[in-house]
Amino acid sequence: MSGGEHFGYLLVHFVEDQDAHTEKIYLSLSEGDDPLRWRRLNGGEAVLEWTGGTGGVRDPHIVRGPDGFHVVATDLRVWRPEGPDWWAFSHRGSRDLVVWDSPDLLTWSAPRAVTVAPPDAGMAWAPESVYDPFSGDYLVHWSSSLSGSPDPERRGEGPGRILVSRTRDFRTFTPPETYLERPGGVIDMTILVTADGVHRFAKQDDDTPDSWHVFHQKGAGFFDPDFRTLARHVGQDIAPRVEAPLVFKANDAARWYLWVDQYARQPQGYQALTTTDLDSGSWAQVPPEDFHLPASTKHGAVLPLLRREHEALDSRW
Repeated sequence: MSGGEHFGYLLVHFVEDQDAHTEKIYLSLSEGDDPLRWRRLNGGEAVLEWTGGTGGVRDPHIVRGPDGFHVVATDLRVWRPEGPDWWAFSHRGSRDLVVWDSPDLLTWSAPRAVTVAPPDAGMAWAPESVYDPFSGDYLVHWSSSLSGSPDPERRGEGPGRILVSRTRDFRTFTPPETYLERPGGVIDMTILVTADGVHRFAKQDDDTPDSWHVFHQKGAGFFDPDFRTLARHVGQDIAPRVEAPLVFKANDAARWYLWVDQYARQPQGYQALTTTDLDSGSWAQVPPEDFHLPASTKHGAVLPLLRREHEALDSRW
C-alpha cells in the first residue's frame, strides 16, 4: 500500500476557554477515515503558539500547495485579564496575519506576522488561502472593516468586508482588493472548489430581520461576478448564533460536510451539517449523538489527508 490514497482528515482550530489562554493552534485528527469522530492531538495541548503581536491567535486555516502546507491565523487574543473589548478589536486591532509553514504537517516554521490589511483597516480577521494552480499564486482572503479615511482616529469605521490578495510565498502580498460586501458587514468567508465551480460560504455580520446570517453561494470561478445564492440562514435551526463555516468533501463518498460554530450557549463549538447534493443548498444537521468532537473546538479548517499523512500524524502525537 503506497499511502497515497485519501484517508482521514486534519482539523486546525483554536479552543475557547475564558479562564485560560487557549488562543493557540490545536490539531485534531479524525478517528480513521471517519469525518464525524475526532481526537485532539498532542495530549490535548496546543501544537503552535504565537506570543508576538496581540499575544494570541484565532481562526486558523490550512492550505495544501506544491510547496507544502501553510497555516494562516488571526492575530487576536480576546481573553485577557482586563477582559474583551470588541470595539477595540475591530477598530484598533491588528492588521497582520500570522503564518506558519510546514513540508509535512509534522515540522513547522517559526511563526511570522505579515501586514496585509490597509492602513485604514480596523482588523484582519479569519484569513483563508486557496491555491490557484493556473497562476501558481495563493489567493488569501480575510475580513477587514475600512474607514476610507487617512485619519488614524477613524481607522476601522464602516462594516466588515472580505478583502483578497495574492502571494506566492506568504511573505509578500499584492495590495488587497475588495472581494465581497453585504449590508451590515460580512465575515468568515470560506471557499470550496469543485469540478464545476466555486462554492463560498460567509456570514452577514448583523442581526437585522433582513440578515442572511450564514449563507451559501455558487459561482463559475473565484472571481465570477454573478454568484448564485443557494441558501441563507444556514444552521440557524441549530442555534440562534452561528458563524465560522467550514466545508469539506468526504473522502469516500459524494457527501459534503458543513460545520458552523455556535456561540449562543456554553460550551461553544462546532456543530455539523451534511448534504449529498451540494448544488441544492439544502443542509441537514448531523444528529448530535453521531458527531464526536471535543467541546469548545472553535473556528478552524479541515484538511483531507493521504493515508501516509494520517499515519504520520497519528504516530507523532
